[in-house]
Amino acid sequence: MLGERIQHADWKSEKHVPVIECPDRVTSDEFFDVTVTLGKEVAHPNTTEHHIRWFMLFFQPEGGKFIYDVGRVEFNAHGEAGAGPNEGPVYTHHTATISMKTSSPGTLHALSYCNIHGLWENTREIGLA
Repeated sequence: MLGERIQHADWKSEKHVPVIECPDRVTSDEFFDVTVTLGKEVAHPNTTEHHIRWFMLFFQPEGGKFIYDVGRVEFNAHGEAGAGPNEGPVYTHHTATISMKTSSPGTLHALSYCNIHGLWENTREIGLA
């Protein structure tokens, strides 16, 4: 099962865990920003050899059966170049902001993928104001 392969830890001590930043309580059906980042306390490398490839954000409404795919962001520039690894002029940083709205309280789930250390997940509860 894929769920058995997803790793979890405290983002304050593990550099691979996505950090979800958003209001604790939101107004029903009004847009709010959710920022997902990585390495907030412990920096994650961003090199050709070792980098975060993508984030995915999901929402599970309280009491709901199904989870909703909110968005995904790919990070495609890690210093690659014809001259060799880490010789390129462009790097992306593993952070993204998604604007969303909901009419239900629930749980945000963020997944991140490290090209060396696999899948990592974090969650954050949001309520309605």
